[in-house]
Amino acid sequence: MTVAAIEPGERGATRIADRVVAKIAARAAREALRTGVPEDGDAPSAAVTVHRGSAHVRVTLDLDYPCDIGAQCGAVRRQVTERVETLAGMTVPEVSVQVERLHSARSRAAAQGRTR
Repeated sequence: MTVAAIEPGERGATRIADRVVAKIAARAAREALRTGVPEDGDAPSAAVTVHRGSAHVRVTLDLDYPCDIGAQCGAVRRQVTERVETLAGMTVPEVSVQVERLHSARSRAAAQGRTR
């Protein structure tokens, strides 16, 4: 008994859910942060809209202060684009980065009752 080869066009299709792409993007954003996630901050989160093989990504994150906000956001954009293209096989024409909060060492110390 032999099995006939199925033509590639008749094998079906693979669909990657938006929430899976969002998890890839959030993880990539976490990887891109040089200083890491602030100790009292939230991990990056992502929302994704996929349409015809393109993923439009919105990343929300917290950053330590002081830092080069523009450089951090640029690094997040590059890493998210590269990881989504590599792992999901989608083009990423847009990555919006929203900085939700800035966390400073001074505000952390004040919250703990230790100020200089």
